[in-house]
Amino acid sequence: MPLTHRQTLGPGDVLSTGTQAPYRAVAPGPGEEHVIRTELLGAAGAGAGPIGDGRALPAGERRAIACVAHMTDLHVGDVQSPARFEFINREFRDPRFAELIPMQRPQEALTPHALAALVRTLNGGLAGPITGAAPELVLTGGDAIDNGQHNEVHTLLRLLDGGRVDPNSGAPDYEGVQSVDWPDDFFWVPDGRPGTPDMFARDFGYPVLPGLLQRALLPFEAPGLRLPWLGCHGNHDSLCQGVGQMTPGLQEALVARRKPIALPDGFDREQAHDTFVHQPETFLAGPTVNVTPDAERRHCSIGEYVCAHGGGTAPRNHGFDERNRRELTAFHVHDTAPVRFIVLDTACPGGSADLCMDEAQLGWLEDRLAEVHSSYRTADGPRVQTGAEDRLVVVVSHHGSYGPLSTRPHADGTIPGAGARLLSTLLRFDNVVLWLNGHTHIHAVHARSAPRGEGHGLWEVTTASLVDWPCQARLVELFDAGGGVLGIASTMIDHDGPAEAEHAETTLEMAALHRELAANFPMAGFGSALEGTRLDRNAIMLRPMGFALP
Repeated sequence: MPLTHRQTLGPGDVLSTGTQAPYRAVAPGPGEEHVIRTELLGAAGAGAGPIGDGRALPAGERRAIACVAHMTDLHVGDVQSPARFEFINREFRDPRFAELIPMQRPQEALTPHALAALVRTLNGGLAGPITGAAPELVLTGGDAIDNGQHNEVHTLLRLLDGGRVDPNSGAPDYEGVQSVDWPDDFFWVPDGRPGTPDMFARDFGYPVLPGLLQRALLPFEAPGLRLPWLGCHGNHDSLCQGVGQMTPGLQEALVARRKPIALPDGFDREQAHDTFVHQPETFLAGPTVNVTPDAERRHCSIGEYVCAHGGGTAPRNHGFDERNRRELTAFHVHDTAPVRFIVLDTACPGGSADLCMDEAQLGWLEDRLAEVHSSYRTADGPRVQTGAEDRLVVVVSHHGSYGPLSTRPHADGTIPGAGARLLSTLLRFDNVVLWLNGHTHIHAVHARSAPRGEGHGLWEVTTASLVDWPCQARLVELFDAGGGVLGIASTMIDHDGPAEAEHAETTLEMAALHRELAANFPMAGFGSALEGTRLDRNAIMLRPMGFALP
């Protein structure tokens, strides 16, 4: 049962015991009922009828306006790339490296199979539990790939559009930090390290699964989404590990044969973050090993990223249009009869994982919002009448208003502290009802009230990642709750891989193992902050409709 109002997944039996923690199975549990969120409703709650008293609504009782799925932070990666810096994970206790970690996860080679399982689930005839409506659109939330590489984009698009997926790169056999002969025991080795076990097996009870990586990297056929989907640009989609500029030295390293395995001698730890942002090739200067080079690992610029999503017309362009291709931008609009979807690009072209926007994109956003508002408030306060027809607006971006906000000066023209500026802009337009984002890998739902009560406010909803526990997506229903109230229902989606990983041979079994490995990852698995709270998962969010629907 992929929708979690019927069944949830959580810790099951202890399968093995490490010196620091047990390794547990993933097991099914009871469903999680929807909670009612009324922070934006105010006195209008009296008109909400049965929805306001906390009772679940039977499907079909309320008129559906839209139903979409939101999945974000997929992190489809080339797990053998010579320009990934997994060894930085060893610095997890040093706060100077906090913005650079994690660089590697035990489950990441299985991520394509987890995404294939999620696609299968979305194709499987889901129905919203509140309205009974089927999803009509899939919204992605950025960081769809991990390291800004051409081969990663190719793998992603085959997974989402359908076709033959080949997750491997370089040599026919796996070459990377999870190899049995890798000169570092800090990474999980599925085949088992000869002699001394790796840290994950020793301390956290991770299993020995011979041949897993070879199976995970074999080509397989992906059915692709049957629904249209929209692309969204995040920091990992064009930056090195989501942080570093793709400098000439780094671009050369992507397609070369030398892979770093440790920090260089004399490295300045005080400048770790800024060095990675502006001079990531510095991290290449330490000890290295040889790997097989691959020209398909070349850097994928934002222009190439947009063009790779299709040069044709909707839906195969996935939202990106000729303007995006011409101007090398990644923000766009998708219209349906009742809802305008606005997809923003909040990544910093000059490096860092911060939220960044420039004046050009903010101006474009205001213009697109004004087109679907009969009136709105200016930044100075007065209300402007436009004569436009009102339509509901859903905004999609990678970063949210409460994620890392840039306070550093940016040479690329983006605005420091743009998150607060973006939120204040959205709150001046009352038809903006929902802001979907990701980036933090944490489920969260926040009511964002308009300043001084001059407006209806919006719901900011952050969906956790596919790559990390709880490995979920979100089903979102917009519906008319009656009495001038808009309802927004959120229900978490688990992919339909089995709860137990079995033999980890088929795509669905490897998807299940991906989830199990993620669930046992220290400080980011079962019971971690990534799950959010009940208020952040299955929730019915209410706010005034604002105008009469046709």
